[in-house]
Amino acid sequence: MTRSDTTDTADATRAGPGSGEDGLDPNRWKALWVTLVAGFMILLDVSIVAVAIPSMQRGLGTTPAEVQWVVSGYALTFGLALVPAGRLGDAIGRRRMFMIALAGFVLFSALAGAAPNATMLVLARLAQGIAAGALAPQNSALIQQLFRGTERGRAFGFFGATVGISTAVGPIAGGLILALAQGPDGWRWIFYVNVPIGVIALLLAARLIPRTDSGSPGHLDVLGTGLLGGAVLALLLPLVESDSGGLTRLWWLFPVAAVLAAAFVVWERRVARHGGEPLLDVRLLTSRPGYASGVALATIYFIGFSGIWLVFALYFQTGLGYTPLQSGLAVTPFALGSAASSVVGGRLVARLGRLLTVMGLSLVVIGLAAVGIVLATAPAHAAGLLVAAPLLVAGIGGGWVISPNTTMTLRYVPVASAGSAGGALQTGQRIGSAIGTATITGIFYAVLASSGGDFRRAVAVAVGGATLGAVVALVVGVLEWRTGRKRAGLTETPVPSGDHPPPELC
Repeated sequence: MTRSDTTDTADATRAGPGSGEDGLDPNRWKALWVTLVAGFMILLDVSIVAVAIPSMQRGLGTTPAEVQWVVSGYALTFGLALVPAGRLGDAIGRRRMFMIALAGFVLFSALAGAAPNATMLVLARLAQGIAAGALAPQNSALIQQLFRGTERGRAFGFFGATVGISTAVGPIAGGLILALAQGPDGWRWIFYVNVPIGVIALLLAARLIPRTDSGSPGHLDVLGTGLLGGAVLALLLPLVESDSGGLTRLWWLFPVAAVLAAAFVVWERRVARHGGEPLLDVRLLTSRPGYASGVALATIYFIGFSGIWLVFALYFQTGLGYTPLQSGLAVTPFALGSAASSVVGGRLVARLGRLLTVMGLSLVVIGLAAVGIVLATAPAHAAGLLVAAPLLVAGIGGGWVISPNTTMTLRYVPVASAGSAGGALQTGQRIGSAIGTATITGIFYAVLASSGGDFRRAVAVAVGGATLGAVVALVVGVLEWRTGRKRAGLTETPVPSGDHPPPELC
């Protein structure tokens, strides 16, 4: 077994202060809930701001370009920070990195709420995104560190529920806040609400998250950080600028992204070959079963999963005249189904493995296809009610995708690399989200324009595009499931009880 694997097993079983007889921290479940509250908050801010755009425009007189950067700038810097922050967490301690990032997020949320003009609001949102991106990979890494075996699957189940619910309920939460905080400055409470929640989470984190990290700073791969950051920026910038012609003006950044990504892989291999500490050990893609396919599946799934929420908001509010709150309530069944199935999925993944992801994606495909048919044919006054059942089916399936995929993707990743590996997984999700938001929304607008304002046709075609994305993710899931069965002698590989890699990697 390699030295890193031996170290990882030691990290997973080290008994810190107050640890139980099994070497696991007795406060681990309380610590998990603290991290999930923080994770919910940062992911909620991806979608909650969209419903406050009209209020911001009235209150600050923002231009369309400034509004776009308020929404998309957060997602951009979020994606840029993930892998470097994950590596920093691995090096200096996940607890320390979590608290620094959470404190920054609270501070920048307050600054965004108090912004006197659009420029300050955009700058605060960019900084808020960096803090969120620094916090996100610590969540999955802390689960890797604090839990083992079936408990880890359950913990990732709650984590998956957090991801699914936060994305789906953003419009609902935003609608509620704007309904309560009326007036031209009502939008400020979208950001202010993070402050008391974040402060409480910070105090609880200081008390409950254990000090089990080595605290060894290690070496930060500066060139690797620059290459990866440049690749992610070059890929995401045209997408976040898509509403203002970014895909046309900045198309040349896509080949630049490919070149930088290739240079990053070459450099990281060189660092690892010379015994250094790479930003992301790219050998994970080939030496850890299920990691590469899990990242690919997550990226593809999030293209459709993230893209449909803005389309639903546009259809219900602009096409049918719903209020932001009514629009959010219309998609609530998805969030409810996702929450329930994520928790159950955390218990089932140890027994079913990748098959659970395949089952979940099948339900997502069926549910989204039915949503498209209902919205294309249902009377306008009943659309919000009739879409509830298929959205519930899609939500149940979605809960069996995110958390089981995270568990199966990271199951053989060494604990010492959990932050950077989790950061790479979430970077794929952020890239998928950006592509989905640009593509699915672009399809909606294109059909709307070509059909003379036929909202029903536009939403049906856009949901069809999201369904196609889920079909592609399903194909990836089926291929990985079949590969896993062959690898385990026609028996689905179970989630291991510890952090040991499979025998062929030792």
